[in-house]
Amino acid sequence: MGLPILLEHGTKAMLIAAAETLSAARLSELRAIGPAHIVITSRRATVVRAMVYDDDLARLRMPSDADIGWLRGMADPSLDLTHPMKGPFSPLRGGDVTVERAAIALCKQAHLLPTAVIVPIGPASSYPDLVRLDLSDLSLGQQLLTQVAAARVPLAVANNTRVHVFSHDSGFAEHYAVEIGEPARDGPVLSRLHSACFTGDILGSRKCDCGAQLDAALKNIAQEGSGVLLYLNQEGRGIGLANKLRAYALQDQGFDTVEANHRLGFEDDERDFQIGARILQKMGFDAVRLMTNNPAKVARMEEAGLSVAERVPHLVGQTAENSAYLKTKAAKSGHLF
Repeated sequence: MGLPILLEHGTKAMLIAAAETLSAARLSELRAIGPAHIVITSRRATVVRAMVYDDDLARLRMPSDADIGWLRGMADPSLDLTHPMKGPFSPLRGGDVTVERAAIALCKQAHLLPTAVIVPIGPASSYPDLVRLDLSDLSLGQQLLTQVAAARVPLAVANNTRVHVFSHDSGFAEHYAVEIGEPARDGPVLSRLHSACFTGDILGSRKCDCGAQLDAALKNIAQEGSGVLLYLNQEGRGIGLANKLRAYALQDQGFDTVEANHRLGFEDDERDFQIGARILQKMGFDAVRLMTNNPAKVARMEEAGLSVAERVPHLVGQTAENSAYLKTKAAKSGHLF
C-alpha cells in the first residue's frame, strides 16, 4: 500500500517503508521525522558499488538532496543503464541490524524489490494509527503449515486424484499437493517438488522448461500408479512474478538468470524447499523418490528429516530458446543435465 509500518525490537522502534511503493509525499513525511537511511541487500550493494559492512546487507545514509527518483534508482535495476552513477555513499557501520534484516525479509515476503527506508523514532505511542509489529511476533523463519482442504479432482492423466491445500501462519500463498492413486506410506513415494511458473505452466513459455516438467511429472506419476506432485507457490525462484519479469527484462540486456537476480537484490534462489518436505510429512510420508535435476532439493529434503531414497532424473523441455538458461542453471546453480 505504500504505507510505513512501525517495527519494535526491544527498546528500539523504527518506521520502515518499502522503497518500491513509497510515494514522494510519504518519503518527505518520513524524512521530516528524523534522519533516514536505506537498507539494501549485499547483492544489490555490489551492483551499485556500495560498501557492505553487515554481511548480507548494506545500510546507507540518505543524502540530504535525495528524492524519490534517487530512491527508485537505488531499488530498481532497470534504471542502472540510464543512471549508472549513484554514489558517493555514506554507509553506516556497527550496531544491531536485526530491524534492517527484518525489513529486507518483509519486502521479499511481499515480492517487492528488497530495498527499504528506515527512520528511527522516539516513543512508539506517538504513532497510534500505523501498523505496529514486534519483531518477536514476525514469522520470518520456518512457517507452520496446516492442511485446510482436500477433495477428489479427476485429471486427464489420472482419474483417482486428490488435491490437498496447505496454508501457513504467515498468511501468504497457499501450497498444493496433488496425490495420484493411493501411495503407500510405508515406503518411498514418487514425488516432484514443482515451483509455480505462470509463464511456463499456463502460457507455455519457451524461456524455461517448467511447463514440460510439470506435464511430464504428472504423467510419470500416473504411469507409476501412485505418487505426489507438490505445487509450491514460489514463482520465479521465490521472488514473485513481477520480479521474475524484471529479471527477464535484464536478461534481454545480456545478463544471465543468476546475474539478473543479483542485480535485483535477490539471491540465486529464494525458494524454501523444506516446505515440500513438511507437507509430505504431514501427509504421512517419510521417504521419497524425488524427480529432480537439482541437488539442492535433495539436500533440503534430507535436512528437513525426509529420506530421499532415489533422485529420479527429470530431463524434459529443452528448447533452443532456453538452452542458455539451462546451461546457467548447470554452471552456477549445480543442476544436473
